[in-house]
This record gives sequence, C-alpha cells and structure tokens, in this order.
Amino acid sequence: MTRSPAGVSPPSPGTGRPRDDGSIEVTGLTKRFGPVTAVADLGFRVDAGMVTGFLGPNGAGKTTTMRMMLGLVRPDAGHALIGGRRYEELPRPTSTVGAVLDSSGLHPTRTGRDHLRLYCAMGGHSRARVSEVLDLLQLTAVADRPARGYSTGMRQRLNLAVALLGDPRVLLLDEPGNGLDPAGAAWLRGLLRGLADEGRTVLVSSHVLAEVAALADRVVVVKAGRLVADAPTAELTSAADTLVVRTPDADDLARVLGAQSGERGSPISVRPVGSDRLHIDGLDAAALADLVAAHGLRVHELTSRQEGLEEVFLRLTSDKESSR
Repeated sequence: MTRSPAGVSPPSPGTGRPRDDGSIEVTGLTKRFGPVTAVADLGFRVDAGMVTGFLGPNGAGKTTTMRMMLGLVRPDAGHALIGGRRYEELPRPTSTVGAVLDSSGLHPTRTGRDHLRLYCAMGGHSRARVSEVLDLLQLTAVADRPARGYSTGMRQRLNLAVALLGDPRVLLLDEPGNGLDPAGAAWLRGLLRGLADEGRTVLVSSHVLAEVAALADRVVVVKAGRLVADAPTAELTSAADTLVVRTPDADDLARVLGAQSGERGSPISVRPVGSDRLHIDGLDAAALADLVAAHGLRVHELTSRQEGLEEVFLRLTSDKESSR
C-alpha cells in the first residue's frame, strides 16, 4: 500500500477517510436476486489483529456478503471497503486479501504444488512462497499428488495455501474447517489465531459454533440478510443469563410469559426442553417469581446459567425469539 511522505495514508476516493492497514468496513450493503432480498442494509466493521466470526443460518446472506466484499457480486446499494478501498481498487488484490469461498475449484489432475505455482504466477508472487505455504499448511508430503486423490480436509488446506500465497493482511474464509477432523480443526484454530496475532484481519464464516466460540474475538450474526448482533464473543455470552425452570405447569407458564412479553414491550424468549422444563431469556428471577405467584403456578426448580454461543445464536436467529 502506497503511503504519503508524511506517513499518513491518503483517503480512498469518495470515502474522505484515511486508509488503515486492513480493516473491513461494510456500509448499507444490499443485494437482491429478483424478488428475494439476500442482504438488506447490512453494516459492520472487522478490525485488524483479531478473528471475527461471521454467523447466520443457511441462506442468511453470509456467502453473498463475502462475495460482494471481493467484487464477485455487485451490490444494489452500499459498499464494502478493505483498508479503505473497494476490492477492485486495490493495486495488488491477492497480496492484500486471501479468500477461501469454495473448495470445489481444484483441477483433479493437477498436483497441489502445480496449483500453487499457477496461482503464484497469476498473482505475481514469489515462487519461494510455494514451499513456504506447503510447509505452513502441512501439505509438503502430498504436494506432488494429483488433487483428485486429496481428502476433503486436504483440499481445504490447499485452498487455504492458495489464499496465503500473497502473504495477505486480510483473510476472508467461508467454512474453512469443512472436512477437518478434530486434530485438524485444532490445528486450524492455532493457525488463524497466530495470523490474527500478527496483526492481520481474519473474518471466518462457520456453522460449527463451538469452533467459533473457541476462536473468535468478536462475532457478527446475520439473519435474513440483516444484522442481529455485533459484539465481542465474551460480551455476547456473558450478557445473557438463562433461567432454567422445572415445572409441571410448563405450558401455562409459557403462555403467561408470551403475554407478558407483549405487555412489557421487550422480548421474553421461552424454549421448552422436554415436557417439564423451560429455558427463559429476557426476564430476571425476581420478576419470574412474581409472575408464578400471581398466576398460581408451580415451580419445582429454578436455576440461572450463562448461555453458550450456540444458545445465543439460536435465540438470536429463531423465528420465535420474541415469544412462545
């Protein structure tokens, strides 16, 4: 990236702000496919030096958003800036951004090494990087085998190797852990953590929420193309205490809480677990005790526990989040 003589990066055309070294800014991003709005006025920021998890149900718009970041899909409104520039404005895009969006783009008869040499030539990278990334991704032993003989996990590692050829400051990874066994998943966490600790920007989409919880410093959650949460992972989970109630009047209590949610104007989430247990969010224990007493309901056990990321995700993306 070219800097001004004073050491301050010049502003990107139209942004009025100086560039940084790799943060991602998504502003008002919108994409429609015919009558379907895949991404709706989406905005968030991904900072350098951390791993950001990008979560949402299938069809929530995650991959479409990442493709718009990379200039592969043109937005109908809004923009995504990488280091203050649109992807197509970057002077050497593959030296700034490395991406894994699809593991199916490998030629079956080419070896892993040949794939990397080809992408090196296309990106103008040093051929020395081929051996370096093969070692980094632990692919040296299979580098001269045709890709058709690679397992899903090996193919995923090779795609990561391609993404890292340009030694990029920004990584956009869509389901990078697909096909990895537990040891491979732990290795991937260590790799991405190390890259972020070097000051790189790492955005990871994954459906394996336990992996995201163990890795991500921050989480962005989307539902139906819209932002529903953007917060540090620890804050998102520590802020949410779930009341666990065991009661023979579970159905009646759920109805009372649903009505109370409407009266309060703030959502109370109620999730049945079996026939006599409810998980309740959005209500403290004292308020619940008052409701139970007022309606003559029975409670045999009441405990409070902190939600994990998976429970927070399910609550945020549930179609029945507000009431049951």
